[in-house]
Amino acid sequence: MNVRRSAAALAAVGVLAAAAPATAAGASPAPSPSAKLTLPAGLYGTADPAYDGVWRQSLTLVAQRTLGYRPAAQAVDWLTGQQCANGAFAAFRAAPDKACDSKVVVDTNNTAAAVQALKATGGHDDVVGKAVAWLKSVQNTDGGWGYNPGGASDTNSTSVVIGALAATGTDPAKTTRAGKSPYDLLAAMSVPCKRPGGGGLAFQPDKKGALAANADATAAGVLGALGKGFVTTAGKAPGSSACVTGEHLTPAQIADNAGANLASAVAKTGHLTSALPGATDQPDYGNTADTVVALAADGHVEQASRSYAWLEHNATHWAEQSGPAAYAQLILAAHAVGAQPGDFGGTSLVRSLNAQGPAPSMESAGHASNSPEKSTKSDGGSSFGLWWFVGVCLVAGIGIGFLLSGRKKQQL
Repeated sequence: MNVRRSAAALAAVGVLAAAAPATAAGASPAPSPSAKLTLPAGLYGTADPAYDGVWRQSLTLVAQRTLGYRPAAQAVDWLTGQQCANGAFAAFRAAPDKACDSKVVVDTNNTAAAVQALKATGGHDDVVGKAVAWLKSVQNTDGGWGYNPGGASDTNSTSVVIGALAATGTDPAKTTRAGKSPYDLLAAMSVPCKRPGGGGLAFQPDKKGALAANADATAAGVLGALGKGFVTTAGKAPGSSACVTGEHLTPAQIADNAGANLASAVAKTGHLTSALPGATDQPDYGNTADTVVALAADGHVEQASRSYAWLEHNATHWAEQSGPAAYAQLILAAHAVGAQPGDFGGTSLVRSLNAQGPAPSMESAGHASNSPEKSTKSDGGSSFGLWWFVGVCLVAGIGIGFLLSGRKKQQL
């Protein structure tokens, strides 16, 4: 969820890299406005939006609505203006006044994220309807979706599309192609209990068809199997922590198996760990935030709260460096466990996020369970991996620089 569309986007890099000249990978962040980067009006964040513009904007709007804010019209207009005529969204269109052509690479993750954001803001049923229609049109025969239309299905992309369908009142179980729904795809990605990583979900099968559990995909898959999107609250605790084996797992069984796998993964340290090739292991803040949301949604509230507490003590600097999507992820994690995002280890996630772009307004009544009153009070008295997506943006040889924006998914 994070810029968690991580593994899914990484798969897309393989396609891009095949057509690009090979050069050395760089380790520098994407250029900032001080490096002659002109940012569009209404867009949140200061990093190059080429690879996450729609994603970070969507997460920002979702987080603001969750807190009870009405996003600035300029910010919403920027997002709606990114849609192509066929209903799809790309990561970023530098010239939205021009029609989309073959050079505009649309994808399911940014489209599904935009659907969730615009449904939350309200008033854009035409844009949302066209986007959902496009998503349905590119569903694969196994019931799932790949990052790019026509690409092999993966857990992350399928899960974020489920979130978009659920947000619009569309039953994912009834959204089928060749008789299969997205829940069939998630069941196919669930690692059998007796194998390493049992209960977790794979991003995709490897070349030999084997499944390897991936924490980012598992967190995405929990929400997907539960039929939930970016925003969730604590769910009912599973009746048993035992991994359920079977050829025809129900969505609830998929979620409970995956939730138990995630709980085990963070039980010792409270966080996930990741490393880019050639780098030392380090905490994975983005996927840990997504894990908090997934664990809470599946009823593992105690472990979710412990991991959120770890983020409170350690993730502030990461969010400052990564920008609006990171702040949004942390706000959604706070919402999932019932914490106050206005006091995140002494920092206000609410003020920090809203300062990234045009100021939203506070409504007289809250949009979600975090009422404006609570958000205002917690904000100090003022009126919210893998991180493989970062790996995507490391491929400087194809024009991709570091992207340190907050899924995941991501995550997308």
